[in-house]
Amino acid sequence: MFAVRVSISGLTSNGIENFKYYTVLSNVACGAVAGFYLVRTGKDHHMSNGLVAAKLMSVTAVTLTFLTIALFLGPIYGHAILYRGSNFFFHLIIPILAIIDFVILDTGGRIPFRYAVYSAFPTIIYGCCYALNLFVNGIGQWPETNDWYGFVNWGYPMGFCIFGMITIATFGIACFLRAIKNKKTQ
Repeated sequence: MFAVRVSISGLTSNGIENFKYYTVLSNVACGAVAGFYLVRTGKDHHMSNGLVAAKLMSVTAVTLTFLTIALFLGPIYGHAILYRGSNFFFHLIIPILAIIDFVILDTGGRIPFRYAVYSAFPTIIYGCCYALNLFVNGIGQWPETNDWYGFVNWGYPMGFCIFGMITIATFGIACFLRAIKNKKTQ
């Protein structure tokens, strides 16, 4: 049914199992929000506050995946492998198009600061589910590990520090995108 194959440095999933990856979830969310925007734009040009917040959340999430690959994992594993196949779209094309749409093409008004705070929620929820999976099912052994990102390779305390840094980065990305957008709408 769902034939997208995600492969990052040995990590491979098929079908519904792809939805364990933040990249896949963020791209699907971004597409869903874009679809709602298209439907609403056809009706009128006024977007609900919830839809505006959802757009900032989804663009922030795909920007996080883009920056993680471009600045962290790409230099470690090589950009060529991380931009191969469907990941070329998930890690590069969709995030760039989402950023361009949000910052340049979107005609909405100013975005309140609280929406930047809300934008960290999907990452927090994902991290909590990831940690819960580790606590309930254990870490496991490669290649059947439940720690597919390797966050707890150095122990749970370091895993929580990594999660905290990712959450702070997510909030920072949302604040940056919001600032650019608000400067444009002055």
